[in-house]
Amino acid sequence: MQTAMNLTTAVEKKNRTTKSVRGYDSPRSAANETLNLAPAIIRGAMEKIDLKKKLKDLYQPSSKEVVQVDVPTMNYLMVDGSGDPNTSKEYSDAIETLFTISYAVKFMVKKGALAIDYGVMPLEGLWWADDMSKFSTEDKSGWKWTMMIMQPDFITGEMINNAIADLRNKKKLSAASTVRFEALSEGKCAQILHVGPFSEEGPTIEKVHHFIDTRGKRIGKHHEIYLSDIRKADPAKWKTIIRQPMQ
Repeated sequence: MQTAMNLTTAVEKKNRTTKSVRGYDSPRSAANETLNLAPAIIRGAMEKIDLKKKLKDLYQPSSKEVVQVDVPTMNYLMVDGSGDPNTSKEYSDAIETLFTISYAVKFMVKKGALAIDYGVMPLEGLWWADDMSKFSTEDKSGWKWTMMIMQPDFITGEMINNAIADLRNKKKLSAASTVRFEALSEGKCAQILHVGPFSEEGPTIEKVHHFIDTRGKRIGKHHEIYLSDIRKADPAKWKTIIRQPMQ
């Protein structure tokens, strides 16, 4: 597993030679990728990007029916772990670290040479177990997970490294050494929006599985995207995207 201070990976090498799926040329010029240049005000109006609106089909699904979507390759900050997310300190440390780095990068970009203002994307999770027949909501101790936050395609490993280095001087990041910057390719998936507590996801997940099983087969890992702040929202109104790769 690569460390947070070695995040300039094949993700960036690929981005240097390909056109972004969301319309941004990669890479920007060397000057644009240097965050410590002149303030944005000198260059004119700041660009604002609503990523969830641009990716509406992926991040704003209906709760009424399962739909098929084609998920492009996207870059994420990721942390792997295992155990019950309700009691695991490893899990809470991972989430805190992912959001802390993501917001640090956002403000570096906003105030830097790129002068782009964008909203940090929601927390996402891949869930599985070594023996999927024992993957039970009753016993979460054997669960494995990858928690992650999608990063815009103009974010580079160098930017991530700079943000982490700056944060290390200000606060302790418990999971910083386990963070990686990596591309995820899911391709064809089925998904639906679940509204309600996590404990009531079962029937919604069954809908997704039935949709896939009547058209092909399930592949990859169970994927959830958390659209609500569960610290503040009524559990009955929690919004979670349930996604499953298929072929």
